Order: sequence, then C-alpha cells, then structure tokens
Amino acid sequence: MRRATVVLTAVQSQAGTHDRQAAKHKLLIGALGVVYGDIGTSPLYAMKQCIHEMGDDASRGTVFGVLSLIAWALVVVVTLKYVTVVMRADNRGEGGTLALTALALRAAPPNGRIHWWILSAGLLGASLFYGDGVITPAISLLSAVEGLKVAAPHLDHYVLPITVALVCFLFGVQRHGTTRVGRAFGPVMAVWFLVLGSLGLIEIVQSPEILLAVNPLYGLMLLASHPIAGFFLLGAVVLAVTGAEALYADMGHFGRKPIRKVWLCFVFPALLLNYFGQGALLLRSPEALDNPFYRLVPDWGLYPMIGLAAAATVIASQAVITGAFSMTRQAVLLGYMPRFQIRHTSEEEIGQIYVPRVNQFLFISVLLLVLGFRSSDNLGSAYGIAVTGTMMIDTLLALIYMTGVAGWKPLPAAMLFGCFLTVDLALFSANVLKIEQGGWFPLAVAVAVFTLMLTWLRGREALLIERWRGALPLEDFIATLKPGRPIRVPGTAVFMAANLDVVPTAMLHNMKHNKVIHERVVLMSVKTEDFPHVPDEERIELKHLDHNFHTVIVRYGFLDEPNIPRTLAQLRLQQFRFNLLETSFFIGHEVIIVGKRSKLARWRKQLFIFMHRTMLTATEFFRIPTNRVVELGGQIEL
Repeated sequence: MRRATVVLTAVQSQAGTHDRQAAKHKLLIGALGVVYGDIGTSPLYAMKQCIHEMGDDASRGTVFGVLSLIAWALVVVVTLKYVTVVMRADNRGEGGTLALTALALRAAPPNGRIHWWILSAGLLGASLFYGDGVITPAISLLSAVEGLKVAAPHLDHYVLPITVALVCFLFGVQRHGTTRVGRAFGPVMAVWFLVLGSLGLIEIVQSPEILLAVNPLYGLMLLASHPIAGFFLLGAVVLAVTGAEALYADMGHFGRKPIRKVWLCFVFPALLLNYFGQGALLLRSPEALDNPFYRLVPDWGLYPMIGLAAAATVIASQAVITGAFSMTRQAVLLGYMPRFQIRHTSEEEIGQIYVPRVNQFLFISVLLLVLGFRSSDNLGSAYGIAVTGTMMIDTLLALIYMTGVAGWKPLPAAMLFGCFLTVDLALFSANVLKIEQGGWFPLAVAVAVFTLMLTWLRGREALLIERWRGALPLEDFIATLKPGRPIRVPGTAVFMAANLDVVPTAMLHNMKHNKVIHERVVLMSVKTEDFPHVPDEERIELKHLDHNFHTVIVRYGFLDEPNIPRTLAQLRLQQFRFNLLETSFFIGHEVIIVGKRSKLARWRKQLFIFMHRTMLTATEFFRIPTNRVVELGGQIEL
C-alpha cells in the first residue's frame, strides 16, 4: 500500500512538472509572438536605411562601422538598459510608461512641483507611444510588400495598393478581437526568427571576416571620420532598436524571466546573424544595396519570404495597436483621459480589448502616412523621434524610481543611467534633424495626445473645485436630519460621488425636486490606485453613518475592470445586502459652460467641455443597469 502511494505521488509530481514545463513553453511562445514583432521586423529596413544615410557607400569601412553601431545599440539600449535594468522597475509585475510613471510619482510629495513635472514627463512619454503607434504599421507593411520590387520589378506599381489593402484589413478586423489570431503569433514569429538567423548565417559562412565588425572601434571610427554623416547615421541606427520599449511594456503579460530568456537565447542572436549576413552580402555584392534583406533570399524563396514578412509585419503592427488600446485603458482608469468605449473581445483573456475611437484614429493616421510617404525609405526619415523620446523619458523615470523608491545609491545609479541617457540623447538629437523630412508627423500626433491629456487633467481639477465650491459637509447635513423630515421613501439610493465628505449635487437636486430621501442612502466613490490590480478582499471600504447613511469606497487597479453591480454583490460578505430591483443609482450630469471662474485658457476650457460632452457616460463605463439610473444635474461655469 505504501509503495502504491509512493508511486502515485511520483506520477502526480511528474505530471505537475510536465504541466509547469508546458506552461513555461506557452509563455515563451506567447512572448515571442507579441513582444518582439516590432524589433523583429527591423531588419527589413534598418540596414538599408543606415547605408543610405552614408550616401549609399557600401565600402568595407562603412559596412563594418554601421554593423558595429547596430550591434552595440542592441547591446546597450535593449540588453543592458531595458532587459537588465529597467525591467527591475515593475509595478507589481506590470511595466510600461504609465506604470513607471506611477512608480516614480511615489518619490515626490503629492501636489508639489516635482510631482507635476514627473506626471507631465510620464504623460509625454505615453503620448509619444501613440506617435510611434501610427508609424510602425505603416513602415513595417510597406517594407514587407516592397519585396515585390525584388521578386518582380514589373509589379512595382502594386506595392502601394496592396499596402493600403493590408492596412484596411488590419484595422477592420480589430473589432472582432485577436484571440484566435494571437494563438498563431508565436509559431509564425518563431519561423520568422529562424529564417532570419539562417539567411544571415549562410552569408556569414561565406564571408566570416564580417564578424570583426562586432568591435565597437569600427563604429567609433566611422563616426569620427564622417562626423556630419555619422550624426545623421545615428538617426537611422534607431530603426534597429524600435520596439525595445515593448519588452518592458508587455512584462505584465508574460513576466520578466520569459521575456529575458527569449531575447537572450533566441531573438538577439537571430537579429545579429541577419544584420551581419546583410553586411557580408554587401561586401561581396554592393549592388544588393537596393534591398539587402530580400537579396539574402534565394530566387525560389522570394515569394514565400514576402508572404512570411507580410505576416510578421501584420503581427508587429497588431502588437502596437493592442498596446495603444491597453495604454488608453490605463490612461482612462487613471483619470488622464475621458471615458472611452472599451469593448472586451474575449471572455477568457482580460487583455483582449477593442477601443473604437483609438482604432479609427490609428487607421486614419496610418493610411495618411502610407499614401503621403509612399515608400519605406521616405518613412524611414520620419521614424525615430517618437521612439527615442519615449526611451529618454523611460530612463529619467527609472532613475527617479530607483534612487527615490527602490533605494539604489545615488552615485552609482547616476553613473549608470547617465550612460544610458547619453546614448538616448545622441539618438534623440540625431532624429530631431528629421523633423522637416517627416518626423513632424509622429511628433504632431504626440503633441496632440499630450494636449488632450493635459487639458483633461487640468479641466477635471477645475471642475471639481467649482463642483465643491460652497458644498455642504456631509456630517453637518446628516446632523440636521430629523425623523420624518424630510420624508424617507422605501429602497436604496446610491449616489456616485468623487468626494465623500460633502453632499453630492445629485442628492441636493433630488431633495429640491422630489422632497424625499430614500430609506437607505449610500455614497459611493470609485478610486483607481497606482498599481495594476486590487485584491477582492481589499477592494471595498465600507463606513456606516447615522440615519442609515453609508459611504463606500471602491478601489480598482489601473488594469482592473470597473463593475459596480459585481461590487455590490461583494458587499454581501460584509452583511450589507443590495436588491437591485429596490436600488436606484443617482448620477450627476452637469452642463459645463465657459466662464471666468477658472484660470484655464479659453481654448482649453472649450476643448475640455467638448471632451466632457462626448465621453462615455458613467452608467455605461461602470456597467450600471440602465433601468436603475437617475441622472440629475445642473449648470457649472468654468
């Protein structure tokens, strides 16, 4: 009997180990498909653009110098900065600019000038992400389809229509969700990186001397011998590291270890092999400069490679679009944007969301880029400024968090992050020169988004000040209540309020017009914390007051989904039961007009009023049953 028990335990342990290994493999494949799409498609255009910045000079010194700069950019920016250091700054497992901003804000006193500067930097970094989000799909899809120029030059005029069709298809399917397609992302990208590495290795074997380019001196010598052209070259080298911030932003989906492991053991070697393979090809055949990536491919494999590249670029674009959806949801919950309609496209995966307004905005922007620039070469000159701006802000925010919260010693941290910031500034400065060549477009997108977020923040602050001006303290109001005055009617009234210390405006309007108060009154405030998830046992804070008044604070993380009916069900655990058929939700609905009370500029007031009028209602956002809602309000002057 004991022997049978031991055998059964061993079998169960083996099964458990097998399940854990299978789960790890799924994480690795998932990370491969989602995280590395952007940086994984950079070989399509990065090498060509770098040589182009050097006047199409494919000499040995130029090729060696360019490869050296690309290799060390991948080492310093991606491997050392993001994979090794920045990913240590995780907000309970979550990464990304907004999560990092929330961490950095803990190092500054609230409502102070430093707090405001950190918040502004974080919002600017998030805005630049949208600028990157409109250009990545455009340049990736164009680069993939341009393989037709190599396979069949007479089909050159079909490149633009096919790209436009892919853009329409890509954004058209977003409303259906990406769960099914997402399952194929990992295997497709695994094939993609295997093909990248194999093609590069074949050329390296024929010209092994190209491996000498790993010496950083070749890059420094190229910059020293061609200072002006070399400075412009740095703006093209950025193309090789675009998508590096995705490693940090997607940490919450896959975890730090899988992302690091996939990068170090698979993606990084495959990228290096392909870049050095392109360099080896250029040394042997300078005429391959027209498209060194597709020239690596044998003639029989061109069309399959174009198809694989198209699939890889669609995946890369999908990852950026999904990232924009996730960023928008975080910004809405943190109060940096007005409430948008957010649809969930999967019953199993909480991260599978669709934001119609953001999808429309990205679709129009990407389509304008494709039709306006018409080629990846032209778009290459516009790419980089948003990416490098985001990287620079990430460096500063990470430094603030590491020294102010994580307890790193200031001097060593300043030296380490000073090195990172020097590289970021060099790359950013080189891309500033591209503004006139097209860099203004993603920058304009970022400025527009930043203006919207800043206007919403300041407008909300001004609105709350006016809403609470002269408000009646809740304790004083309750103290004035007497039995039968005013009349108490059966049922429960839930008043959604931002400030539980004062009487909600909706309650005052209800008393003014209906002359009654419900038998049980609940003032409910929803707060979003600066960490991703709040455990159910910590979600609700209930307080009982006199005369059957109660206050409820509901806390959500910035990745949690607000759901008021579900919260009311949780209150049963505290012996506070709700019957929705006997409960009415009172929500304030103010009409805001431009006035002279607030110090905001007139144009900012008008913009805020427009956003306030077009935002999603609290009823829809908090999933409150519409047949139980009463909206009451008045007019507020800003």
